[in-house]
Amino acid sequence: MNTTNADIRLWAFQNNIKMYKIAEKLHIHYATLNSKLRKELSTEEKRKIFSIIDELKEE
Repeated sequence: MNTTNADIRLWAFQNNIKMYKIAEKLHIHYATLNSKLRKELSTEEKRKIFSIIDELKEE
């Protein structure tokens, strides 16, 4: 099992947020987001994605 960025994947799953929605908010393609998640992200990048997930769950 891939544990890289598992915290992001789990938080999105628990909040029923699809990865393509996160990619749209980042203004990148879905495949680009998946590629980025293959390597551990910096704390700042993670913080940005967590805030996007929180924003999307409020919508």
